[in-house]
Amino acid sequence: MRIVHHLENSRSLRVLWMLEELGLDYELRRYPRDRKTLLAPPELRQIHPLGKAPVLQDGDQVLAESGAILDYLADRYDTDRLLSPPPLPADSAERIAYRYWLHYAEGSAMPPLLLTLVVGRIRSAPMPFFARPIARSIADKAERSFIGPQRRLHLDWMERRLAESPWFAGERFSAADIQMSFPIQAAAARGGGLDDKPALRSFLARIGRRPAYQRAEAQGGALQALRGD
Repeated sequence: MRIVHHLENSRSLRVLWMLEELGLDYELRRYPRDRKTLLAPPELRQIHPLGKAPVLQDGDQVLAESGAILDYLADRYDTDRLLSPPPLPADSAERIAYRYWLHYAEGSAMPPLLLTLVVGRIRSAPMPFFARPIARSIADKAERSFIGPQRRLHLDWMERRLAESPWFAGERFSAADIQMSFPIQAAAARGGGLDDKPALRSFLARIGRRPAYQRAEAQGGALQALRGD
């Protein structure tokens, strides 16, 4: 039996979505975030040493990292290759794009968005009144000089891809789009949103209409993408 250890309002919604797209049965175990720290509860460390979600148990296999889980599910269960390109030829344009965006989501797209969240929490954190201007000045400088430009750089790159291709791996929906959903949802929720990114807004609208995505949300809860305000 497949078991998904799912942290509320988190990346692990993507694993539920992938399972729903594949039509696979699973048991869902939900964990709440700490209301002050937003971190996962300590119970998750009994499942995986890092104490983070998602974690997928599939028989004897215990898998962490959303990209690795999606890759595993595609290789093991997507026998008709509806959500992933054939493994051969390895240098096909679809296969290369699929692999790139599957890894890009967490490797490059998420760090500026996580920094946006951290800086937002610094601005609103309780502190002595005399320290507040200093902390906010540091946060503002980090946003202007590094975080904001990096966030815009990556959002422009994602927008450019979807302006020239309907989906991240090419002409058809794939697990790469499932993996890319979270950074785009996070960007929509914070850091200025997606007002000037019509292709990314269209992407979010299209995935939101997918029955499998709707079923995943019904199981795991609607994603708020960890607003930092």
